Amino acid sequence: MEPRRWLAAAVLMCLLVLCGGRELKTKHAPIYDPALARTLAEYTSAVYTADLTQLFTWTCERCGDLTEGFEVIELIVDVKNCLQAYVGFARDMNAVIVVFRGTQENSIQNWIEDLFWKQLDLNYPGMPEAKVHSGFYSAYHNTTLRDGVVRGIQKTREVYGNIPIMVAGHSMGGAMASFCALDLVVNFGLKDVILMTFGQPRIGNAVFASNFKGYLPNAIRVTNAHDIVPHLPPYYRYFPQKTYHHFPREVCFLFVSLLSYITVSS
Repeated sequence: MEPRRWLAAAVLMCLLVLCGGRELKTKHAPIYDPALARTLAEYTSAVYTADLTQLFTWTCERCGDLTEGFEVIELIVDVKNCLQAYVGFARDMNAVIVVFRGTQENSIQNWIEDLFWKQLDLNYPGMPEAKVHSGFYSAYHNTTLRDGVVRGIQKTREVYGNIPIMVAGHSMGGAMASFCALDLVVNFGLKDVILMTFGQPRIGNAVFASNFKGYLPNAIRVTNAHDIVPHLPPYYRYFPQKTYHHFPREVCFLFVSLLSYITVSS
């Protein structure tokens, strides 16, 4: 299947999931908002636009409907590592939007990062024994993405104030989005950081997942039960301390039909 057709199918699947969704509620307030998820799914699909001029001017095929009027502040393209992200201002939500592109089908570099399952120590304060996926961590921390994203957030907030920050991504982009959201909270001390990813893989061990929950308790991972990516890297039950774990919470889509539904697990 051609990349554009593959993307369209993936986005359609996400939208079907979200349209049939129901709110995930805690004792205080719902933390899963289907309307917000549909909007972030559209922002996530737009980052795959090949024409960077159309993306920056927000005139691409997916740059409309729920995301109409969005202003791109910073477009980050790391040619060497085949990575892409953007930061901008969503006037209707009065929020900073940060989106990371997922794996490109024709990018050998991306596939290497996806499959490089070696864990490394996460040297974050208060997270002893936390280990993370080396490839995904490096894709965010050791490339031009991190500096570009932080610069874009600073520019946006200088103009529009200390508004909430919404971080999203699909597949490998979801992994980088997760590291970004955690980085913003832990290392930059930012508040009101909202994370929602689509079909992201596992990115750390059990200690990491537990700490992640503490810093981003309302993070949401939207998944499709038939998608293999959220099951990677594999979980090895005989090595519980070293194997990869997902952080909560997950909104998992089980079945597509006119009466599509989801199940929610934490």
